[in-house]
Amino acid sequence: MRQRAFFGDGNPIHPIPRARIGVSGNRANRAAVTGFRWMAAVLVLATAASAGPVDRNWQMAGARDIDNILPEKARAEVFNRWLEWRLNNIVPMLMRREGIDLWMVVNREYNEDPVYMSMVSAPVMSARRLSILIFHDRGAEGVKRLTANWHGSGSTGPFYEMIFKDRSKGWKGQFETVAAYIREHKPKKVGLNLSEHWAFGDGLTVGLMREIEKALDPADRAKIVSAERLCIGWLETRSPMELSVYRHLNGIAHDLVGEFFSNRVIVPDVTTTEDVVWWLRQRITDAGLETWFQPSISIARSPDDQARYGKGDRTIRRGDLLHCDIGIRYLGLCTDTQHNAYVLRTGETEAPAGLKELLRRGNRLQEIFMDEFRTGRTGNEIYLAALAKAKAEGIEGRIYTHPLGIHGHAAGPTLGLTEAQSGVPVQGDYPLYENTCYAIEMSASHVIPEWGNTRVSMGLEDGAAFTKDGCRWLDGYPRELYLIK
Repeated sequence: MRQRAFFGDGNPIHPIPRARIGVSGNRANRAAVTGFRWMAAVLVLATAASAGPVDRNWQMAGARDIDNILPEKARAEVFNRWLEWRLNNIVPMLMRREGIDLWMVVNREYNEDPVYMSMVSAPVMSARRLSILIFHDRGAEGVKRLTANWHGSGSTGPFYEMIFKDRSKGWKGQFETVAAYIREHKPKKVGLNLSEHWAFGDGLTVGLMREIEKALDPADRAKIVSAERLCIGWLETRSPMELSVYRHLNGIAHDLVGEFFSNRVIVPDVTTTEDVVWWLRQRITDAGLETWFQPSISIARSPDDQARYGKGDRTIRRGDLLHCDIGIRYLGLCTDTQHNAYVLRTGETEAPAGLKELLRRGNRLQEIFMDEFRTGRTGNEIYLAALAKAKAEGIEGRIYTHPLGIHGHAAGPTLGLTEAQSGVPVQGDYPLYENTCYAIEMSASHVIPEWGNTRVSMGLEDGAAFTKDGCRWLDGYPRELYLIK
């Protein structure tokens, strides 16, 4: 989903609406060791990886993924398998990477911390009353997962051990339980979700923070540190299973685009852009999926056609360049896709050469950008290097790529903004880690000879994964325009 999109004269076409209980047991520890070995292997391979070109996986699978949507019970089972692996492997790795040995996630019902729902099992649908998760790295014993929830582990799922048992003091007794645990086990640092700059790391409310401070001893209050990088790392890091299934999710999105960018949905000179948008909304709902933002269909036209039909005309006409922006959510993960189509004029069999050249330049910009992904480089370093190389090749474009995952505009490094093409403070300075996913979002502009040398900007976006093998499309990207007859 783009933050702002441009065609032709540079004016915006449309606004964006914007484990088992007791993880210290042998089984959980074996799983954690296995996970650490996997993470370590990834880091070793990353260090040795060549900076040369990699297979970008340009080809879309065309596998009719949309015909294989799971029923609700199966979705919950998949989510919980993923969650168990993530808790066993990603949490310990992150806590040791960031040097925090006790991490608390504290929130209330219907005012959940951004990480909370990704840490409790399906079919839990919200926090219950006051909900508290605790992750305690006990060294050789592993990371112990605890809950001081009012409703116990039944409100979190089977992956947490209940420590709050005396309700006689009401909800403030939950904080006393936590304080007593910290007093007894003496962690070096207590990570809380507080952040000045990162929304995903700032889920603890002022009221709950005050209660925590009142409950803790002065010595333990002094141990409080920001857990913002734990939050970002948890949300951005994908498991091997998620990386595999993410191709399927992007395949579903591609199937949807293929359906509405066709004569099955669009009748030139009859169908409007709003008709397509609401057809898509209904199709997504009927398929049992969610959309995380209102889809959009944009039109770019030659100057002659703009004069013929008027500036406010939203009926899809022959000779139009169409652009879509859609995002679905399924199995707890989001997609974000921008593809382009051309509506053939009577007698035409292909798009004008100028529009095809524009897409070619956009594809080349994507390639240049993805070549710059390296472990440890910041978002700013990556996209500014790509822009410089594109400029050297005579390609005009803008890069505004964002992480993709549990959220649509997800946790991780910002790689450009539409309004910031010379560096993004703080979020742009965050480093790139492996096993993370991105919506490779950008636009390329070029003059179109067939449209009187009008300069047109084309938006492009799709999901990609960064792993030890480099940055690759999850399910390809079009190198030809969709054609509507």
